[in-house]
Amino acid sequence: MPADFEDFARAATRRRSDTVAQTPPLSRVAVLGGGADARLIAALSLAAGCDVTLFSAYGRELELMRASSGIALRDAGPIGSYHVDRGASSIVLTAELDAAVQDAEVVFLTGPIHKQRTYAMVLADHLSDGQILVLAPARSLGAVEAAWMLRLGGCTADVTLVEAQGLPFWYRAEGATLHLSEAGAMAAATLPQGRGDAIGRLQSILPNLEARESVLASGFFDLSAAVEIPALVMGGAGLASGGVSVPMGGTPLPENKTFAALIGADQMRLIETLADERRAVARAFGVRGLPETGHWIAAFAGATRGEGARPIPDRDTARAMLRDGVIGSLVPLASAAELTDVDVPQTRALMAIAGAILDADVAASGRRLDTMGITARNLDDARRTFDALTAGGR
Repeated sequence: MPADFEDFARAATRRRSDTVAQTPPLSRVAVLGGGADARLIAALSLAAGCDVTLFSAYGRELELMRASSGIALRDAGPIGSYHVDRGASSIVLTAELDAAVQDAEVVFLTGPIHKQRTYAMVLADHLSDGQILVLAPARSLGAVEAAWMLRLGGCTADVTLVEAQGLPFWYRAEGATLHLSEAGAMAAATLPQGRGDAIGRLQSILPNLEARESVLASGFFDLSAAVEIPALVMGGAGLASGGVSVPMGGTPLPENKTFAALIGADQMRLIETLADERRAVARAFGVRGLPETGHWIAAFAGATRGEGARPIPDRDTARAMLRDGVIGSLVPLASAAELTDVDVPQTRALMAIAGAILDADVAASGRRLDTMGITARNLDDARRTFDALTAGGR
């Protein structure tokens, strides 16, 4: 294992006392970001009885929330209106990062991956021992990348990173209103390993978190891009479409316009191949027990219609999903595969297709192991590095 990463692993995984008698409930939450996901987390945190501060560096995001008087949740979850900047029992908005995180027990890093990276870097000087940093959705190895960015920024605080693969609700934003439908269980793990109390505390806000033994395991659970990209870009007459057949001249009912309805038989076969590639690389790294493909599709595509259905995103959101899917899900798998005897041609093909659609080499900025300090030369080196990183200093 390279000496610099060994030092990083030892510092990042200092063990705290395991003799905590009782885990107190969360009371102070900071949410970084002003997008729909950040607003949802802020409202869920307030509904759970926490004091909530939401930070955004963009004045327009803050002003839009103030102008609408808050965040409205409809259709599912803790339905209601959640006020901002109205004193007690409201979400406090701020453009001051240090003020937002100073006394927070939990800090949520939201938005696309490039924003999560920025937050991790700039947070390095503002964190304190015992704080919990949550990435949701983290995609693959988000906690490892965040730990590396904190280390580059000079962070010395003993914090717990939580990598969560999704939120408890799918959402559709309509102005200040978020229309929700319930999502299924999502894998989560802590860095360092063995701090499951952090996930237990978060379940008052994110009740669908399902603890995994390590961030390596939760990272391999992430089939998000393999489900999303075929659904979003591979339609038309050449492929069998999903959903309910509509007679010529007919109009699909609104309840049939869902994300899962984009997945037909041909998309399903491609997703199954991509899932097999992920399982094969996971086995090489010693990770077993990944879900059946149908369970994976249900987790990341939602229900076909009705309760639990995932909305179809608009074009801008879809293209952001393509970028994050390549950067945070496909590239980590392809990078890990390079250290094994496993070939992942379909994963690489999907990366190329998404890059061509976006007209950018998005894979170049992906989460490669070597860009996160894991400069292993072979699979055994990589395993030892991950063991050191996740084992809590053992």
